[in-house]
Amino acid sequence: MTKFCRLLGAIALAGATALAHAQAYPSKPIRLVVTFPPGGPADIIGRTLASKMGSILGQQVIVENKGGAGGVIGVENVAKSPPDGYSLVLGSAGATAVAPTITKLPYDVEKDLVPLTQVVSVPEVVVAIPKLGVKTLPELIAYAKANPGKVTFASSGNAGMPHLAGELLKREAGIDIIHIPYRGAAPAVNDLLGGQVDIMFADIPILLPHINSGKLVALALGSERRAPSLPNLPTTGEAGLPRVLANNWYGLFVTGGTSKEITAKLTQAAIAALKSDDVREALAKHGAIAVGGTPEEFNAFLRAERAKWGTVAKAAGIKWGD
Repeated sequence: MTKFCRLLGAIALAGATALAHAQAYPSKPIRLVVTFPPGGPADIIGRTLASKMGSILGQQVIVENKGGAGGVIGVENVAKSPPDGYSLVLGSAGATAVAPTITKLPYDVEKDLVPLTQVVSVPEVVVAIPKLGVKTLPELIAYAKANPGKVTFASSGNAGMPHLAGELLKREAGIDIIHIPYRGAAPAVNDLLGGQVDIMFADIPILLPHINSGKLVALALGSERRAPSLPNLPTTGEAGLPRVLANNWYGLFVTGGTSKEITAKLTQAAIAALKSDDVREALAKHGAIAVGGTPEEFNAFLRAERAKWGTVAKAAGIKWGD
């Protein structure tokens, strides 16, 4: 009987200790890995979220930039970190939804990561150079059909959202346009402005200054709703192509195996941050729409994105990292 009592006491003590650890979390700074270089849209989104989450959690959330391989390197770093809740990653659509469907990765997105919440959605806008002579998406489609194989579309790299959006447009509109991949958005936009390529899908913040200056012509927004920053620009649905929906996005993940108590605490902090007016306004200035849904909603969204873009990528013969 004494041994049994001691066993019960040990179990109770272990449970109390585990609870105390969970309640004490976080007891040191948390790192948030951003999978792209400093200064870009992902970095701005990550730092905005990190600052607010730090205030809510009562501990610093420090951003670490680990770019490379379209976001895969940063995701891998967190996927292989200790499951203690002190490593988060701002995962991109490419590294967590597209790449897993078309290539072998150094991590298993469903086992090595726990999805917490979708952080933002960033609508893609399709633009054309003025000398192409088109001002609407239907005009572009008509021109491309009259000139098969002559219209070129730039992207920031193979299998990224701008590339996939272009392939989706190509398929849905039944047009023959030629993909020209670049190593990043900056060189792609530079050649677009120089007239070396004809059209491009990209995140609104990247193209907005050039649209406002008249150097590029905005044709449509690949989203279900119009954007506040371009209120007069029709969506692809309004232009007659409702299935050409392309929103870039970023989501928050923690290392797989992290306790439910800690993941719940992180999720609550992230959602609270994304629902705060100051964070929503700060993100909106950069063309990003704060989301902040539940883990269940984010999981369902991830499954739908993998199915959608995996189909597009396979149909177009896209390989990750080419």
